[in-house]
Amino acid sequence: MPTRRRGLPPLVDAGTRVLVLGSFPGLASLAARQYYAHPRNHFWPILGAILREPLPALPYAERLARLRAHGVGLWDVIVACRREGSSDGAIRDAARGDPARIRRVAPHVALVCFNGNTAASAAPEWCAAGYETLVLPSTSPAHTRPFADKLAAWQALGRALREPLP
Repeated sequence: MPTRRRGLPPLVDAGTRVLVLGSFPGLASLAARQYYAHPRNHFWPILGAILREPLPALPYAERLARLRAHGVGLWDVIVACRREGSSDGAIRDAARGDPARIRRVAPHVALVCFNGNTAASAAPEWCAAGYETLVLPSTSPAHTRPFADKLAAWQALGRALREPLP
């Protein structure tokens, strides 16, 4: 049986307005201790295009600082699990993150975006906690939808950031 692994800590603070939830970090991300560390993942290029920031070219700490400056937070719906490899389909014995934890730290989150269908399986819990939610296509390299299609769908995140706080 695979070893139980813990995910990455949430990247949220009082200025977070949009929270992006993935499923669980892949092996590259766990090894690097960085969100979306796989070089073919489209996350950083997509967010860079939306935020008009050179995110893929920046060191990781600067990427996170730029996300924070724009009010974007990161976390995963699964905080611990057993999994062989990086496939979401191999996730077993999953423990989910608590939306109340985010509410305490980031009370101004207006939208929770799910990066792919595995992450979106937690949408009912987040809706029940009072969050507006949006399911977006996975940025994973395993999800073969064209980059332009992913980027077009993810533009909703940018629109949410441009709206005034409720």
